[in-house]
Amino acid sequence: MWASALLLPSLLAGAQAIEVIRNPFYPLDVVDKLEEATMPKVEEFVAKKIAAKANNNCTLENAAVRREWSDMSEELRQEYVASIKCLMKLPPKSDPERFPGALSRFDDFVAYHMTHAMQLHDNQHLFGAHKYFVYLFEKALREECGYTGYQPYMNYDRYSEDPINSPLLNGNASSLGGNGVLEPSYKGVPQYGRTPNIIASGGGGGCVTEGPFSDMIVSLGPTSMSTATNVTKNPRADGTGSNPRCLRRDVNRNAAMGAKADRAFDLISNSDNIDDFYNRLLGTPPPKDDPYPWGIHTAGHYVAAVDPGGDPMTSPGDPIFYFHHTSLDRLWWIWQMQDAENRLNVIPNGTMPMPPMKQRRIPVPEETIVDMEWLGPAITLLETHDQLGGNGGAFCYVYV
Repeated sequence: MWASALLLPSLLAGAQAIEVIRNPFYPLDVVDKLEEATMPKVEEFVAKKIAAKANNNCTLENAAVRREWSDMSEELRQEYVASIKCLMKLPPKSDPERFPGALSRFDDFVAYHMTHAMQLHDNQHLFGAHKYFVYLFEKALREECGYTGYQPYMNYDRYSEDPINSPLLNGNASSLGGNGVLEPSYKGVPQYGRTPNIIASGGGGGCVTEGPFSDMIVSLGPTSMSTATNVTKNPRADGTGSNPRCLRRDVNRNAAMGAKADRAFDLISNSDNIDDFYNRLLGTPPPKDDPYPWGIHTAGHYVAAVDPGGDPMTSPGDPIFYFHHTSLDRLWWIWQMQDAENRLNVIPNGTMPMPPMKQRRIPVPEETIVDMEWLGPAITLLETHDQLGGNGGAFCYVYV
């Protein structure tokens, strides 16, 4: 297995201000190569904004750089883990009467997701609102817990064949912890209308006993949408009460294989419009003759999910949630930058909504507000679409 000392720094061609650090254990896949080839378009996009004085002081020179987990040094990965544990010790800011189960700042984000899941996952908000949600989480890590990096993403392809031994989930001190113990009653995640019709268990399903989060206390949930078995029912019907328990996981190759680089490359390269991109991401209609027909959105959510991560309502309760949605944000950005003029502000029609979400089409996108309540200020939906100057310049980052 590679060591962090092997990380190789360089400068990204076409964007000389951006330092790229690569782990040579993982050769660049087709999406990585596409992203590098897209950087001249990104430069052109930013240059036009600067010329129009519409960049809100965001440049490639001052943009934050979000990196893949295994491209980060072991020290920075441990710092990230420590900042998550720090958030878990800070007092919550959410209403204690509304969310008695929110025991920490970390739980504040779970509480918001629980009560706004339908909005966060409708066609108009899936991309932009999650971008803002992850940004606010990153901001909390940096400003409240002293984290000096930025939110990492996971390259599904690097870990798909053997996720349980990956730098992300192998259970060592610089990982997000390991697998859950075998829970025989946990069979996997049903996938109605698909063939196969279940993401079969990877052999876990029980409490995580190795790594930094082996002592983690989960409080909120479960809700009726939970995939877990043998979990005590929450004292409140909506799952917002305090229900202390262990973190449960099933590190799952069957899920991860549905998000490999060939699928992500196809998503970006063969989606001519936002509806195609949205539907392919969700795996709708279900692909035929595919042993892993989940769609990248679903596949990424169940890479290591049982409780709370396997519950669509409480999924941010497992730190891996933020890696998955940062990965989706990266794919969306690469797709946007293929034709920024025509793709930056387009919104899906929701012709194939994510069950059980409803189709929604907003008459005036510019007037739609994304309100994060106790997490951060309300902003317009279209401000969430631009990571290079959006949100008054607060969004200013690139992926490498």
